[in-house]
Amino acid sequence: MTIEVEYDTNICNLIILFMKDLSKEFNFGQIVKDILKDIPNERAKDVLIRRFGLGKRVQHETLESVGRSYNITRERVRQIENAALEMARKSKAYKKYAKAFKKLAEFIESMGDVVAQDEILNSIAKTEKQHNHLLFLLAVGDFFKYNKENKDFIQFWYLDDKRAQAVKDALQKLHSELDKNTALTEEEVVELFKRMLEDQSIIPQSKDEKSVITRWLSTYKKLTRNPLGEWGRTDSPQMRVKGLKDHAYLALKAHGSPLHYTEVADKIKEMFGKEAHPATTHNELIKDDRFVLVGRGIYALREWGYTPGMVKDVIKDVLEKHGPLTKEEVVEKVKRERHVKDSTIKVNLQDKNLFRRLDDGRFSLV
Repeated sequence: MTIEVEYDTNICNLIILFMKDLSKEFNFGQIVKDILKDIPNERAKDVLIRRFGLGKRVQHETLESVGRSYNITRERVRQIENAALEMARKSKAYKKYAKAFKKLAEFIESMGDVVAQDEILNSIAKTEKQHNHLLFLLAVGDFFKYNKENKDFIQFWYLDDKRAQAVKDALQKLHSELDKNTALTEEEVVELFKRMLEDQSIIPQSKDEKSVITRWLSTYKKLTRNPLGEWGRTDSPQMRVKGLKDHAYLALKAHGSPLHYTEVADKIKEMFGKEAHPATTHNELIKDDRFVLVGRGIYALREWGYTPGMVKDVIKDVLEKHGPLTKEEVVEKVKRERHVKDSTIKVNLQDKNLFRRLDDGRFSLV
């Protein structure tokens, strides 16, 4: 089950118009070719071609790989690359295509200013070769700033330092305030994150505020969405979907009420396209304390307030919580916890080692 960001129609139209306008006026491949022509140093040009996959090979070569071919260190290759990019920025071709760079900056700004690298590339370019051309132009352009991937953030590009830092600070604050077991709907996490952005005096400059915010959320590795579209911490058990038990948990949660294990297996196939044998599903549900058996083969989630154990255990829990109750009241409250017949509850209530009948007809614990 794939969860995708739903984009506002205006944003989708903007992307389409941008691509059409740019493709009419400019050709990424030609822009790159013209800029490379203006770099006088052949080794510097070759380093750029190999590092960005601008030649016949689309693979990006590592610093080590390029360094070995020239018998120089990876640090020296990095220096040459940076110097070559500076030559590109000062080239005549760069000035000639200033309008293309400006349009690219306007596009990124319309997407929220802080945008994951893959989203920029996939929104504008179709082939890997075009991706490489666009990535090179982003690296060359004066407008564009790059956040390198690290343990907390994925690769993203941005225009304004203050905005990017404020978004990062707000994301880290959001993570710190979320409980490990919390799962929020997209609407809830957007509203919560908006409040944290306001504390940073940051407001998304877009008609489609929700899409911008979800883009920002998606840049932070410590937050993620599960297949139900809920947001939470990456280390939350509600976000991890590693096996049958996790799929069963999400299937039950999405359904919202108890299901027979065969129905849980059917839901897993329906929602996630994964085959789940009923008997295997039953075995997994029994072993996981997130699930409570509430009837013959019927399971609920413990987080819904169901009490684990036999019918007698449920009766004990009910009487501990509410004190003495009539037989009818016991039956009514136990049936909220268990899918069993009235007679089953009444039989269990006759256990004199656990329950006693008071003079007024009510039942209490011994």
